[in-house]
Amino acid sequence: MLWRAVSEDSPGPKWSGLFAEYWPNYKRWWLKEGETARPTYAQSRAALVRHMPEIVPLYDDLCELAGGGDLAARFLSFYGPPPYLAGCSQAIWPGAQPVLVRNYDYNPTAFDSLVLRTKWQGRAVMGTSDGLWGMVDGVNDAGLAISLTFGGRRVVGDGFGVPLILRYVLQTCETAAEAGAVLARVPTHMSYNVTVLDKKRQYLTAMMAPDRDAVITHAAVATNHQENVEWVSHARFTATVERERFLLNRLTLHRDPQEKFIGAFLKPPLYSTAFHAGFGTLYTAVYKPRQRRMELRWPGTVWSLSMKDFQEGGRHIVLPGAA
Repeated sequence: MLWRAVSEDSPGPKWSGLFAEYWPNYKRWWLKEGETARPTYAQSRAALVRHMPEIVPLYDDLCELAGGGDLAARFLSFYGPPPYLAGCSQAIWPGAQPVLVRNYDYNPTAFDSLVLRTKWQGRAVMGTSDGLWGMVDGVNDAGLAISLTFGGRRVVGDGFGVPLILRYVLQTCETAAEAGAVLARVPTHMSYNVTVLDKKRQYLTAMMAPDRDAVITHAAVATNHQENVEWVSHARFTATVERERFLLNRLTLHRDPQEKFIGAFLKPPLYSTAFHAGFGTLYTAVYKPRQRRMELRWPGTVWSLSMKDFQEGGRHIVLPGAA
């Protein structure tokens, strides 16, 4: 995989160039069920105005940079996208300098492999891109870190793709409590577990779903189910219960030091090479919200990125078992 790190304070030529590069593949994915299966532009923008009004001016700017086309604008709204599943494990290591650690398990051919550092609307945000302005994990200049896992349910409903909800949290929130309030009210089109950690060591996990109210918990660990396993075959294949139990043991019974705890994400049972089924571990991310820093890790490789001194560049990464 070729990973890139790109920084652009305001939406401009760098983002426009990225969109032109990625759009053909995203367009095919977005239309795979037919155009009529997706909400109209009017419906999409109205949903943004209702649920995420603060970022509507940013959305309008990005639509213009993307060429002003109807399909692109509907895609960029993240409203009512096609269903998509991921694996993932995430946990808070609660030391004196707590960190948020996560594995992202997904199909490497359907992934941005891009770290974006932006200062859109005056708020600095750094994290792993999805859909070119959504985030699957990230941190902002207020010291708020966030990441997601799939919630392990088949239900698809009326709502947004969760990466845009994460972007919205990072653009508008400074504390875990503020993030929890957003996650409780913004509708998601599928079930996800979203974990947040702020600079004051406060954290929570929101279990979001399209067909029931979000459950806000003080859980430090999230894998691919919510309060109970509902999709049994998916749970068995992804070993979600076993991964959750393993992480809880690391936090409670063994009290691993930070580096040992992070290292466990790069080994079984957390690290996956099931790329044939679309659930291999693409990367391990470590977020240090007090320092406004992130690390991307692979076996034998660590890529450190700082919000204050962000270095653009690229990395070629070989994923074991991905061939």
